[in-house]
Amino acid sequence: MAGETILVVEDEQAIASFVAAYLRKDGFAVRVTASGREALTLVHSEDPSLVILDLMLPDLDGMEVCRRIRESSTLPVLMLTARDDDLDKIAGLEAGADDYLTKPFNPRELVARVRAILRRSALRAQPEGGILKHGDLLLDAGRRECRVGEEEIRLAPKEFDLLWELLDHKGLVLTRDQLLERVWGYTFAGDTRTVDVHVRQLRRKLGDAAPIVTVWGIGYKAGPAPAETG
Repeated sequence: MAGETILVVEDEQAIASFVAAYLRKDGFAVRVTASGREALTLVHSEDPSLVILDLMLPDLDGMEVCRRIRESSTLPVLMLTARDDDLDKIAGLEAGADDYLTKPFNPRELVARVRAILRRSALRAQPEGGILKHGDLLLDAGRRECRVGEEEIRLAPKEFDLLWELLDHKGLVLTRDQLLERVWGYTFAGDTRTVDVHVRQLRRKLGDAAPIVTVWGIGYKAGPAPAETG
């Protein structure tokens, strides 16, 4: 039986070929395209389990492809970037990517990240119907909604998952490695900057309602809600 389908969107033929080869060797079915526009068509017609998306494409760049996917879907997206630049990574995560990988990369790490993202994606709906509150901040797991007061705050999938994990363990310090394992599903040493970038994005989006406290040299925790202080 064929495995889950991965859509590889990459205009460098050599990279696309070896990525596809490693994925197929690991049991995945693979579709490949060099076009951002065709990728959007394939997302709807092929219903892939995950998209590996290059940032630089000839017709429609990866950022825009990711944004359009996010308008109607929580389909996991692993973005590829040619530059080890936090600005590119932040932009990709803000567009809705679940994770990023910088070229050149080890194909085994790519496959490991794909499997980790898929594992976590399968658990994304849990706990069904759960609600967490922190002052004016409310997270609804069933609806995948975040609200501050009456305002809905649009969060990328992994931003939501990270915030849920911290609030669900309020007061406990979670290391970056623990968060990588619990939120991203990594069972190997991943890039802990992924966590830092998502935390920065959450603080930017939530402003004063952001509950995340940095514990220097260790990781992060959710601090007490405003009503619980004093």
